[in-house]
Amino acid sequence: MFVVAGVTGHTGAVVAEALLARSMPVRVLVRDARKGDPWRQRGAAVAVAALEDTAALKQALAGATAAWLLLPPRLKSATPLEDNRRIAHSLADAVAAAKVGHVVLLSSIGAQLQDGTGPIQSLHDAEWQLAATGCALTIVRAAYFMENWGPVLGATADGLLPTFLPPSLRIPMVASRDIGLCGADALVEGGKGRRVIELSGPREYSADDVAGALAELLGRPVSTQRAPLDAVVQTFTAMGVAPAVAALYREMFVGIASGRVAWAGGTARPVRGTIAIEEVLRPLLAK
Repeated sequence: MFVVAGVTGHTGAVVAEALLARSMPVRVLVRDARKGDPWRQRGAAVAVAALEDTAALKQALAGATAAWLLLPPRLKSATPLEDNRRIAHSLADAVAAAKVGHVVLLSSIGAQLQDGTGPIQSLHDAEWQLAATGCALTIVRAAYFMENWGPVLGATADGLLPTFLPPSLRIPMVASRDIGLCGADALVEGGKGRRVIELSGPREYSADDVAGALAELLGRPVSTQRAPLDAVVQTFTAMGVAPAVAALYREMFVGIASGRVAWAGGTARPVRGTIAIEEVLRPLLAK
């Protein structure tokens, strides 16, 4: 039995769909029982459990051969690092109590670092808490999500693509679908010990590259518009993000621009997805 968290989001849904397509036994985790109905119709079992509810999570993981786990975004939290630390504790305690043999964790580029990475710090903590359980642990460190460009695409009506990064700086990016497919492959492959996958898209992209892709899709010019890093907190809070979370994103952008948020390399296994930025932008523009 494969247990999959995050099925109401982008990556977990792809993991569960890919496993069901292979006729694998799947149990999805949902907080709201009603959100499990579509998955029952597809042949999955459903467990209702919040990730911070260790007792319910232990029951949901009972009998699992392997599990796909993650830390969902907590954009309105006043204490995001502390809240995520509690969830990571809950995940690790439930995995240990349920004796799950293999965990595949969605993590991030830069998670090998303890600090200076903004919200990625929480994933560093989660990696080590799960490793301490003694389960086989596969860590999927994903690059910058291509879908992160979605919230600013409205500015393309004025021919602009806002960015907090140096426009010509090429960084690893990856589509959420490639993340989910990689996660499903890792679950089926099984695990032994602790291993790290560094997952990116088919090539690196800059904000200028994204603007160029948008121009091709829209049939009109689009140019990047770099905003100062001092505007990150104000911009994010205006979108409803809590100030503490916004401050962490500012730190992350600084880390990306400086090269601190980067691959660890070494024994990590690099994996390339196949989905290009154009494939992700096209449906985002249609929304």
